[in-house]
Amino acid sequence: MPNNNELTIAALQLPTLGMQATKLDFYLRNAHSRGVRLVLLGEYVLNHFFKEIEEIPIKMVKEQSDKHIELLQKFALQYNMVFVAPILIIEKDKYIKTIIKITEKSTSYYEQQILIPYKHWNEKKFFDNKIKPLSSPMTFNIDGFKIMAMGGFELHFDPFWSYVTEKKIDLVLLPTASTFGSHNRWREIIKTKAFLHSCYILRANRLGEYTDKDIQWKFYGDSMLVDPAGEIYMMLEDKESMLIETIQKSVIKEQKKSWRFEQELKIRNKLQ
Repeated sequence: MPNNNELTIAALQLPTLGMQATKLDFYLRNAHSRGVRLVLLGEYVLNHFFKEIEEIPIKMVKEQSDKHIELLQKFALQYNMVFVAPILIIEKDKYIKTIIKITEKSTSYYEQQILIPYKHWNEKKFFDNKIKPLSSPMTFNIDGFKIMAMGGFELHFDPFWSYVTEKKIDLVLLPTASTFGSHNRWREIIKTKAFLHSCYILRANRLGEYTDKDIQWKFYGDSMLVDPAGEIYMMLEDKESMLIETIQKSVIKEQKKSWRFEQELKIRNKLQ
């Protein structure tokens, strides 16, 4: 029987995976032996970085996505795990940036709602994701824990965090592909969001390098678990690795009881 007060989770810190299952199976066997129920992968791990994809035939990108979905479906069944990972899907020869959730029984997708729009990093232009009114990110339950997955860039927008409060989320999953020495900014934002929303945040950041017009993009890792007190509970550095930790409902409840953010909002909402 699952323990509804604890959940063991993992973040895989990797560069883009090849088509072979060997590396994934190595980490997942270890994770399974330690009771992991949920595994998060970073952005552009199941697919190449979007700037590299510009030079790859769309058929090959589809084969890469299909192969990794098939592998994760097999591992979900074999190890009784839930996998959450960004992945590209193709619709009418257009790329859609999504987050996939794979369990032993089902596969579902969340289409990222806000994409990076900058001149040097323009996912908004490259992908064909729809622009429409915002809705809740992907939410689901595992062993009594309420979980939400959002795109890394979506972290910066308050409406997504309103859903965290509204849905009483215990754990936010944050797959990222952060670079350009942005370590400190990401750490501080994640710590602040975890504290203000009394939740755990698990971040999985990509590894690897990309050179664009003599500028080197270094994806630096820093995958981490931040607790509801806003403290970094565990953090990987800049090497390929896997983070495994157990989160606890009691820690969340104690944080909410101590700071009363949610209670004070609830009082005022009743007066409206």
